[in-house]
Amino acid sequence: MKKIRKELQNLADEKYGAFNQKLCPDTEKKMLGIRVPQLRKLAQKIVKEYDLQEFLKQADDDCFEEVMLQGFVIAYSKINMDEKLELTKKFVPKIDSWAICDTFCPTLKIKPNDLEKVWNFILPYLDSKEEFEVRFAVIMMLDYYITDESVDQVLEKLDQISHEGYYVKMATAWCLAEIGIKFNEKAMAYLKGQNHLDDFTFNKALQKMRESYRIDSQQKEILKKMKR
Repeated sequence: MKKIRKELQNLADEKYGAFNQKLCPDTEKKMLGIRVPQLRKLAQKIVKEYDLQEFLKQADDDCFEEVMLQGFVIAYSKINMDEKLELTKKFVPKIDSWAICDTFCPTLKIKPNDLEKVWNFILPYLDSKEEFEVRFAVIMMLDYYITDESVDQVLEKLDQISHEGYYVKMATAWCLAEIGIKFNEKAMAYLKGQNHLDDFTFNKALQKMRESYRIDSQQKEILKKMKR
């Protein structure tokens, strides 16, 4: 771990750390100021050269970059999904920023035969009282379940979210916007129907859809008139 910490210190950039702190104001973790591609590269090195459990045991949970690094190491590790989910269960409570959440989720990579297992794993997080645990579940749905097979279930679960956290609402709006882009008829039926979205989330979803280049101008006008 001493070698890894030395590498982290060598990669540290104080100015970038200060900039990153402004982007992630909710985290109380110390920031070294290391860019994500550098952390990914280091994580891949750790997977090849270090013992997984020993690294996770010694990593500093109070350092932003070391927590993000833990997520990457879990995701890149050559272990089966059951083992990854066990490690993820311990990792998720350490997430306290959108950046750690939103970089970990797409890195996990889910094989088709593991989709049902992971779906069942993330569902309980939607009912969590912790803001970033709920966001974790929503971003996982965004990254892996906006598909022909799962989109209806995703809409159903999004409609049941009751957490009032800003980062939950933003993730929900983002997820709805992606559904609006990929499954426009389903999204519009949901948005025009008896949904349980608060006005902020509803309007953010419309806004994110209107900002997309994948939505045509005629559709954007319709969305504009739907604002609450």
